[in-house]
Amino acid sequence: MSSPDTADPYVQDGPYAWFRLAISILLSTIGGAGMWVVVIVLPDVQADFGVDRAGASLPYTATMAGFAIGNYILGRFVDRYGIVPPVIASAIFLAAGFSLAAISRNVLLFTLAQGVLIGLGTAATFGPLVADISHWFLKRRGLAVACAASGNYLAGVLWPSFIQWNLETSDWRETYLVIGIICLVTMVPLALILRRKPPESALAAGPSALAFGSQSTGLSPTALQALLVIAGLSCCVAMSMPQVHIVAYCVDLGYGIAPGADMIALMTGMGVVSRLISGVLADRIGGIRTLLIGSVLQCAALFLYIPFNGLASLYLVSLIFGLSQGGIVPSYAVIVREYLPAREAGRRVGLVMMSTILGMALGGWLSGLIYDLTGSYQAAFMNGIAWNFLNMAIMVFILFRGRPRVAVS
Repeated sequence: MSSPDTADPYVQDGPYAWFRLAISILLSTIGGAGMWVVVIVLPDVQADFGVDRAGASLPYTATMAGFAIGNYILGRFVDRYGIVPPVIASAIFLAAGFSLAAISRNVLLFTLAQGVLIGLGTAATFGPLVADISHWFLKRRGLAVACAASGNYLAGVLWPSFIQWNLETSDWRETYLVIGIICLVTMVPLALILRRKPPESALAAGPSALAFGSQSTGLSPTALQALLVIAGLSCCVAMSMPQVHIVAYCVDLGYGIAPGADMIALMTGMGVVSRLISGVLADRIGGIRTLLIGSVLQCAALFLYIPFNGLASLYLVSLIFGLSQGGIVPSYAVIVREYLPAREAGRRVGLVMMSTILGMALGGWLSGLIYDLTGSYQAAFMNGIAWNFLNMAIMVFILFRGRPRVAVS
């Protein structure tokens, strides 16, 4: 006779949990369009609106700002109302944002559409989805979180090809309208599939220590959250140096734009592999140790960029960098579930995800500023390494304070 747990398909790690994960990955891949479309159409937007490169880059900055803030705001909605309302709102925001951007007659309106509507809409398909899926897994939580977070990278692999194909037969405005329609007609039905609430055991509410994760640091939830926010900011300041500036770096070295673009694709593809490997690893050794391994490897890869600047060497180092950094960000969601209250997972995961996105934005700007001041990217790499050391120090501090939590009856 089967036990109640094995007979019930809706328990943690059960068949429904894996089906729900597949839907979450699909949603994340579709909704992730908001992060990549504006990058692909940037030259066409610049020519259409008659602005300089800085002005044409502003919509991307606004998108990332909306994406960052949305991870926290919509994460709070997930804690209260579940994942379905935020994802349906995301579909509506994306459809409205792409439509408004498509009919914009100036870059200001286009930027507002990107930041307020598309940025917020994209956010629901990252941190909030990751937080939701974490409730449905226990034994394989690390792998599940990593898979859900990989949708963001899969979007970077699939959407640019679709956009380039569509631009061959239409302009960027029609492409935006098509993407808006795709988001609306696919995401709403997919969101409704996720209406089932997590098992009550996954939320573990109550006055005992079981209201929190399985690990404790002796720090207050607020103090630990603050440390994770600083860690998320610092690791992504370091991460942004190659991701944001590798194309410009290749141009400076005389290799041109194409190799730099290929290196970004290589980083993204290896990032998916890294996230899956890190997910399996997190299930075995925990989120802190997994993140620390990724952070150490990322730091080593950043060091390798300094002496090795041949074309073949840069491809190899970019491959190593992608394999090292991809699993870092999803590990924060695992850490939140290990150390902090389950019922607050949405807002707490969203807050850390927001810090990582802001770290990418800050790091990209800092690297450019350092380059302008020094005329070289060598100092910018060293700046990234310094921020990486800060991340590692915080992770080591939390690791050595960690201990199993004892339930209070």
